[in-house]
Amino acid sequence: MKKSHFWGVIVTSIAVSLGLTGWTSTAVHADDTKEIIFWNPFTGPDGTSMQSLVNQYNKTNPKYRVKNVSLTESDMYSKIPTIVNSKKGIPDLQIVHVERIKDYVNNGLLDSYNPYLKKFSGINKDNYVPEAWVNGAYQGKRYGVPLDIHTSFMYYNKKLVQKYAPHALDDNIVTFDEIKAAGKKSQKDDIAGMGLTWWKPLFLSLYGQMGGELTKNGKDPDLNNKTSRRVVNFYKDMHDKKITTQDGDDPMQLFLTGKQIFLPEGIWMNNQIKESDIDYGVTNAPQLSSDSKKIVNWSSSHQFVLLKQPKRDQARTEGTLAFVNWVRTHSIKWAESGQNPASLAITKDPKYLKMQQSFLLTNKVEQDSMTIFNYRYNGYLADYLDRYAYDAVFNKTSVSQYLKKMQNTVQDEVDAQMTN
Repeated sequence: MKKSHFWGVIVTSIAVSLGLTGWTSTAVHADDTKEIIFWNPFTGPDGTSMQSLVNQYNKTNPKYRVKNVSLTESDMYSKIPTIVNSKKGIPDLQIVHVERIKDYVNNGLLDSYNPYLKKFSGINKDNYVPEAWVNGAYQGKRYGVPLDIHTSFMYYNKKLVQKYAPHALDDNIVTFDEIKAAGKKSQKDDIAGMGLTWWKPLFLSLYGQMGGELTKNGKDPDLNNKTSRRVVNFYKDMHDKKITTQDGDDPMQLFLTGKQIFLPEGIWMNNQIKESDIDYGVTNAPQLSSDSKKIVNWSSSHQFVLLKQPKRDQARTEGTLAFVNWVRTHSIKWAESGQNPASLAITKDPKYLKMQQSFLLTNKVEQDSMTIFNYRYNGYLADYLDRYAYDAVFNKTSVSQYLKKMQNTVQDEVDAQMTN
């Protein structure tokens, strides 16, 4: 992959697939030496918000302007190893999900922030949400600076809650028992109790509540176990009793049309739901216990990282960190996209405090509930959970076969990487 003609083929292919005219000269290389290239996976409405943020920063007339390059997530992640190994066209700043940092470090894909942080005293643990900050470090070095901590929580239809679960929101914790009771009552009216949405956070949130761990030794997955079986069977039972939506249903559409009480979904979906006529509220993800100290809300974090460069320019890197540090105190635009910025400075913004997702940051108990499942090979597990999703819950395969395949699939990927 280091041969120039082979690299040219890769670049051209990607440019065509992304529909980017002049991609090799504009997306990879800076127009001048005073421009830094910033890659990220924000291609939807969040991409518009990020571009606005970059535009706002550039208007401050910084020494190094930022050039925003949004790529589809799958293409971006597939490109990173190739570009770093080629030592050509490496962006100055990159966004990755925090769960990828450990693996990237072990594969020699990241540079550490440590040599540059003395000049940016504001980038420190006291200024960021702890869960996002601590997971950006690995082996005693700082490799990620968090942009946000995005969480999967739960939306609810206020009218339907009043009818079928009038006291479920008294403590801002909706338990599975309360969902089951409401779902049994609502069945006669053809109203679903809860939507089966994105399987990964639903699985991992409950897995965490049950005390499950993804690995015992930090390397090999531990997925085919009693806790996993409990989680899958738990959802299977709710599905079979028609408490939840069924195979083929569209949970979001049912919620937006008043045909579903509870909708576990990401905070990033809030802007879409706000456009509907539903009178709704937000709360924690469904929980086993009403004990606030036991809440688990699946979370992840977009983090700024420095892809490894063969010869890193100090002045240019400091220009990059100047942007990262500026975002720390100017992230309201990112909050408006439906996200929770990881910078605690946002909690002092009156505009942010009116946003529904703000309760996760302004309350210490809620902050502690946000849980990042930071297993080094999380990407392989995520791929499996996204690909096979509800197969066992919807009775398309047995629970034992589902978990056996999950264990073996992830283990094979881990073994292959260790061999390479």
